[in-house]
Amino acid sequence: MGQMPSLLSEAFHNLQSVIYTKTNFMGIAVRNRLNWGFLHVKIKVLTDENEKDMEQKNQTEETLQEHYEECHETVQKMTLMDDIFIRNVLKDPACTETILQTILEQQELRVKGQVIQKDYKNLQGRSAVLDCVAETTSGRLLNIEIQQEKNGASPKRVRYYSGLLDMNKLKPGQKFEELPKSDVILITRGDVLGYQRPIYHIWRTIHEVSEDFTDESSIIYVNAENEDETTELGRLMHDFRCRKASELYNPILAKRVWELKETEKGLELMSEIADEIYNSGIKRGVEKGKREMAKEMVYSLLEEGMPVEKISRLVKVDISQVQQWIAEASLVPVG
Repeated sequence: MGQMPSLLSEAFHNLQSVIYTKTNFMGIAVRNRLNWGFLHVKIKVLTDENEKDMEQKNQTEETLQEHYEECHETVQKMTLMDDIFIRNVLKDPACTETILQTILEQQELRVKGQVIQKDYKNLQGRSAVLDCVAETTSGRLLNIEIQQEKNGASPKRVRYYSGLLDMNKLKPGQKFEELPKSDVILITRGDVLGYQRPIYHIWRTIHEVSEDFTDESSIIYVNAENEDETTELGRLMHDFRCRKASELYNPILAKRVWELKETEKGLELMSEIADEIYNSGIKRGVEKGKREMAKEMVYSLLEEGMPVEKISRLVKVDISQVQQWIAEASLVPVG
């Protein structure tokens, strides 16, 4: 009988251990259940986020693809008369050289260097962006301008361009006699001077004696509507109006047009420039109201040679409204 308390104590202790162990296992089970539940929720959240990311990625890829296709379509319609396109064609000096050789009828002419789309300023800060200024190996300065509108080829505008070439050439201490021979060449969409000639050469003369005034500066207008393909100049102007590289006579220009229109690298370059122009249009109108901003974007894109239909889509303004703004500003839309 003396051992009974000891046995009862031991049994009670064992019962406590069993109860504690069972309770502990239950706690672990509950915790495990909670942990699995939390993990399940976490996996679901991550899966949902993953699906959302994938959806956004797909949407982005679709948007980029649409943008690429739209850019490709727009670029295919461009010709050498479009500002955006010609500036990239002329980034290859060989293209600048072959154009100048044909217009000036000097096959020996060589381009030593050139600047594309540079902002030239006068002493008062009035500036003008010149399309292409090339320097030949003989030191001659040649400014090539592509003009869609008649106003852009006005005699006084061209006079100003000629002055900017001179003003930005001489350095302090140089003599005026060191000014190089210079020419401003305008390739215009139509016959802006109206004498039905394919090309016009203009320079100063002494009227009383009908002699040239030898300041060695001249202005040349080239009519891009010249359709006489029996001449080198006529074939060049034909090339300026063509959309397909296969239609061009000049092999150097055809190669460059093909690169910009048919290769991935060329299309990426054209897409970046289109985006840059689009963003610059937004920047120009940022301090004005939404309507004024849209107007400024329309004008900016139009100046860069973009078609009205494309402008309407980018600016998200009805085409009739876009056309009205263009009419109010007396601008000429691209055909």
